[in-house]
Amino acid sequence: MATRARQVDIGTARGVELIARAGREIRQARMDRGLSLAATGRASALSVSEVSRIERGLVARVSVHDLARLHAVVGLELSLKSYPSGQPIRDAAHVALLEDFRMGLHKSLRWSIEVPLPIPGDRRSWDALIRGDGWQYGVEAETAPRDSQSVARRMQLKERDGRVNGMLLVLRRTVQTRRFVSEAGELLRSVFPVDGTRAIELLRAGVDPGGNAVIVLASRPSPRP
Repeated sequence: MATRARQVDIGTARGVELIARAGREIRQARMDRGLSLAATGRASALSVSEVSRIERGLVARVSVHDLARLHAVVGLELSLKSYPSGQPIRDAAHVALLEDFRMGLHKSLRWSIEVPLPIPGDRRSWDALIRGDGWQYGVEAETAPRDSQSVARRMQLKERDGRVNGMLLVLRRTVQTRRFVSEAGELLRSVFPVDGTRAIELLRAGVDPGGNAVIVLASRPSPRP
């Protein structure tokens, strides 16, 4: 619930910021072109008060269609693009997969979830972090993997910026996972060269897994000593 609330708050704040920025740009362009609020409102099918409030960032919610019309009327073009940023919310299957993996680790290993990357202002985080004696590994869990290039690239960037000794991709054994691993075979082997079975054996013994690995879990493992 904490993750859900935090991401929703971040998204809400970002939405308010973007609407305010768009409003300022509309106002500046309108004034530069000598357009009145009334003329702008008529052309965009909005009232004078609606245009004024949008320009001043006083509208908490405004449709993309209205913003796009206002931009076009004052000679601008609205553009939207998404970028990788913070951690998505976790569903029950994701939480269960992480817990299954944690239960198979040696009790001497330290386990933390939702660990932010050590870069000020960076909203990315590891699903979990495993710490041993002088080593630490970032953990990412995927319950329905599809795009191997996207997964590998995202994790490689986290490994580069996360100050870890390696990373572990944890999957659930399903038909989709088998297809994912089969189709991405060469790419996964290049990014995750350590055999997953060997890696989990070492982790169950409290030992450094020896490098990046893909670990596929079939069922909840028994707790280890």
